[in-house]
Amino acid sequence: MMYDHILVRYGELTLKGANRKMFVNKLRSNVKQALMPLQGYNVKANRDRMYIEVTKEADIEEMMRRISKVFGVKSISPVMKIDKDVETAKAQASDFAKTYAEGDSFKIDVKRSDKQFQYDTYQLQRILGGAVLENNPQVHVNVRQPDHIIKTEVRLDAIYIYDRVIDGAGGLPVGTGGKTLLMLSGGIDSPVAGMEIMRRGVTIEAIHFHSPPFTSEKAKEKVIELTRILAEHVGPIKLHIVPFTEVQKQINKVVYDRYTMTSTRRMMMRIADKVVHNIGADAIVNGENLGQVASQTLKSIYAINHVTTTPVLRPLLTLDKEDIVIKAKAYGTYETSIQPFEDCCTIFTPKNPVTEPDFKKVEKYEGVFDFSEMIDRAVNNVETIEITKDYQSQKDKDTETLMQDLF
Repeated sequence: MMYDHILVRYGELTLKGANRKMFVNKLRSNVKQALMPLQGYNVKANRDRMYIEVTKEADIEEMMRRISKVFGVKSISPVMKIDKDVETAKAQASDFAKTYAEGDSFKIDVKRSDKQFQYDTYQLQRILGGAVLENNPQVHVNVRQPDHIIKTEVRLDAIYIYDRVIDGAGGLPVGTGGKTLLMLSGGIDSPVAGMEIMRRGVTIEAIHFHSPPFTSEKAKEKVIELTRILAEHVGPIKLHIVPFTEVQKQINKVVYDRYTMTSTRRMMMRIADKVVHNIGADAIVNGENLGQVASQTLKSIYAINHVTTTPVLRPLLTLDKEDIVIKAKAYGTYETSIQPFEDCCTIFTPKNPVTEPDFKKVEKYEGVFDFSEMIDRAVNNVETIEITKDYQSQKDKDTETLMQDLF
C-alpha cells in the first residue's frame, strides 16, 4: 500500500487551553528533529492533528518508528488523503482489503467532522463496506472482533483512510516543562527515571560520576550509550562526566566504613548541586526507589538530601522493581544497563552499610576533612559531551575508519 501522509495524534496536550499552540509548536519542532536527516516529507500541524505529507521516495516505516518515540505523540497512522468523493473512497477502501488474507474479517469505522458531507456516518459505512465485499470476496464483515478496521475520517479539507494505528510515547512535548539534571549511573533505574521525567515535557542534561582506574572505560562507554538511547527520543543531550576518584578515595580514608555509602551519595549530590546551577537547571533527577537498597531508605534519603536545597525529583520512587524493568525494556535501555561494567556506586561498597543513617553523625565523620576544594576541582574538570541519537565514540569512529581503509 502506498501512503501519502502520516497522521500524528496528540496526547495529553489536547487538554491544554489557551497555551495549546505553544505545546503544538514544540511538538512539531521535536518531530522535525526526530526525522532529521531523512528526506521526502513536509510537516503541517494544527490545533487538533499533525499531518506529515510524504513523497513516494520517503522511508515511511523509518519515519513512523522515529515519530513513535517522540514524547507528546499519542499514536500515528499511515494514511491516504483523497478528495471528498464517494467513488474514490470506495476504491481506496477496497484497495486496503486486497492485502487481507483469505477468511479475514473487517469492519468500516467512520468519523465525520464535516457534518455537511452528503452521506451520514451509517450511510457511508454501508457504502464502503459494500464496496470492500464486492471487490474482495476473500474477506467478510465482523463488527465485534474484526481482524482489520478500515478507518475513514471525513474532515473539512479531505477524506483520510487508514487501517493501522501505532502507539506513540504519550506524555508532553519535551521542552515545555523546564530543565533538569539527571544523575545517570550505569544501572537499570536512572535511565528509566530520565525517560519518565522527559515524558512530562522536561528537558534533561545528564551527570555521571567516573572513578578510574576503579571504573573502566567500558563503564563510561556504557553510560554514553544509555545517553544515546535517551537522545533517540528527544534530540541531543549533554552528558557531564565527573572525575570522582579523588573524592571517593578520600571518603574511604576518613569516613566510618558503614557510612561511606551515605557520604559518597552526599558528595555526588553536592557536586550535582553545583552543576545544576551552572547549566541553569531547576531540579535534580535520580532513579531512587524507596527501600530498594540501603541508600534509598527514608532515613538515607533525608541524610543525603540534607546537602542541597535544590528540588530532587524521583519519578520511580514507589514503583516495583519488576515495573521498572518492564519500562526499561520498553524504552530500549535494559540490555545496555545489564552489561557487567561497574560504576562508582558499586565499588568500595561496605559489607554492612547503614540503612538508617543519622545525618549528624555523617556530618561529624565528613567534618574531619574539608571536601570543598576536591568538590570544586571535580566540577572544574568535568568532561562534557553532547550526545546525539547517531553519536559514535572516538573508538567506534577509529574502527569505522580502519574498516573503510581496509576495504
